[in-house]
Amino acid sequence: MQKVSNFFKRVSQLKQLKQRLGTDICISHLEGADYVNLLSKGREKVILLIQGSKSHDRNISGLTGWLRKGVLMPLLYKRADRIVCVSRDIIPEMVEDYGVDRRKLSAINNSFEVESVWEKAQEPLPAAMQTVYASAPILVTSGRLAIQKNQKPLLSIFAELRKTQPAKLVFIGDGELRTELVEHARGLGLRVYEAWADVPLTPDFDVYFVGLQHNPFQYIRPATAFVFPSAWEGFPLALGEAMTCGVPVVSTDCPTGPREMLAPGSATPTHPIRAAEWADYGILMPMLTNAATLAADETMWVSTLHTLLADAAKRTQLGEAARLRSNDFTHANTFRRWQKLIDEVLAE
Repeated sequence: MQKVSNFFKRVSQLKQLKQRLGTDICISHLEGADYVNLLSKGREKVILLIQGSKSHDRNISGLTGWLRKGVLMPLLYKRADRIVCVSRDIIPEMVEDYGVDRRKLSAINNSFEVESVWEKAQEPLPAAMQTVYASAPILVTSGRLAIQKNQKPLLSIFAELRKTQPAKLVFIGDGELRTELVEHARGLGLRVYEAWADVPLTPDFDVYFVGLQHNPFQYIRPATAFVFPSAWEGFPLALGEAMTCGVPVVSTDCPTGPREMLAPGSATPTHPIRAAEWADYGILMPMLTNAATLAADETMWVSTLHTLLADAAKRTQLGEAARLRSNDFTHANTFRRWQKLIDEVLAE
């Protein structure tokens, strides 16, 4: 009851604040804030920013998930004057699953610190890690060790790849699945380095969990390829930053974002892809979430990585193309689109 009381107190306080400031537009960026913004709506225009897929988010579950997806979103989102989605592919679910008027919806992609990322990516690796990178082709992935990022199948893919291809796998990040992932890697017979354990960093390991890094880009740029096995996204920051680093990227064709980033001219398929798609700016791969097809999908990943690691020219071409594509995601480009939208809403 205390949470409910606090929620409605926030609604009342925001309503008073809007009136006191004579607010013309109020923009909210997270689901909880969206509810408060919409319920406190007065004369001002309300714009919501949807940061990720709601329909595919497996964290929205149980009774609370049903309340959010079955009641609150369909009931309240219709009150917004405009809803901005960070990916074009979130728009259909807003219409079909939550009943939002298509005319209220638009897509404005997230922006990245493109110039800053490229600058930081030039910093050399620590000496011990340079030795690791020099010892074999490096696959790197970056993100929270969590259910959304779906890194567990990546370890199985890597273990199979290593049977015929020298390689090392580097995880940048930390999270609640750290222990589970480390144990799974060891269960596959992989030698695991953990940054939080008191062991020397040498090239003798297969998988490297390097934890959170102040500058992850110095680990990404010299890698052979960036691998991204997410189960769902919005418009993924880690993928965009890897593209900025000029490294070839291999990503699941998950909802939402990767297809729009790597194959912007293509239509979203009606069914999950089952084969590798060598797109203009990277490689789109089958998702690794369907138990019935997982073995075949993992085999497709192994085969594709083999092909990529054997083709230096293709890696160079994809890395250079990815870096050029990342220039579309600068803050300046995104700010211009937001300014245009705000001007339109104010003129209505």
